[in-house]
Amino acid sequence: MRVLVTGAAGQVGCEVVTACAAAGDDVVAVDRSMLDITDRDAVLGAITSLCPDAVVNAAAFTAVDRCESEPELAFTANALAVRHLAEACSRTGAHLVAISTDYVFDGELDRPYHEWDAVGPRSVYGASKLAGEHEAAACGATIVRTSWVCGAVGSNMVKTVLRIAAAGDGPMRFVDDQRGCPTFAADLAPMLRRLAIDRRPGLHHVTNQGAVSWYELVGEILAAAGYDRSRVEPIMTAQLQPPRPAPRPANSVLDNAVLRATGLPLLRDFRAPLAELVAALR
Repeated sequence: MRVLVTGAAGQVGCEVVTACAAAGDDVVAVDRSMLDITDRDAVLGAITSLCPDAVVNAAAFTAVDRCESEPELAFTANALAVRHLAEACSRTGAHLVAISTDYVFDGELDRPYHEWDAVGPRSVYGASKLAGEHEAAACGATIVRTSWVCGAVGSNMVKTVLRIAAAGDGPMRFVDDQRGCPTFAADLAPMLRRLAIDRRPGLHHVTNQGAVSWYELVGEILAAAGYDRSRVEPIMTAQLQPPRPAPRPANSVLDNAVLRATGLPLLRDFRAPLAELVAALR
């Protein structure tokens, strides 16, 4: 198929390009300098001229704390831009795959969140991504919620921990009262492609399996890199200094209920791709 990938320079976008190219797709990869998806005329022009079978939108404004002080930018990039993509896809018959986030939930549930649970974002970032979901749903798009994404490109927790560990500057402190499912871009990308091929509409939670706190994840990263787990110490979110501007959901664990119910394979336990990524980065 012909696939247009927006945000192709990011950690998810670059893996989507790799997965599609490896499968023999005709891939058109664009970053913001090539296609500003907040520009309606540019989006309509690009998609109507390219006539892709699918559009995978990996572009987003993901600076969670900045979103609190720049809400207009957050909603423009994460919601209005998706409206432009949805409009163009509706005109051309392309199938849109839109990537969303665990931040659409308030994090107060005492079990993993499935696709039909009530949403209630506590941050501007979460609210803007939820608005993007509504825009994508209008054209029958595939909406993929994922969480705690790490990859070989861009900034993420794995790279941060490896950098701090290599510097050896005393103990590391990470919160133990926020839980989620680490997701690795190289595993996520093939599932995004499959959902695009199948043109499956609606919400899908797609994460690697295994729920941990940030503190526990850092321990796993250290162990995978051959460091002593005891170099990380647990703290509570309330102890963070300075406090983060945007509230984080305490429970970010996403139940991949739709994948399981429809017989699609779940992604691997996160420790396998974590080990692969650590090996590639060292």
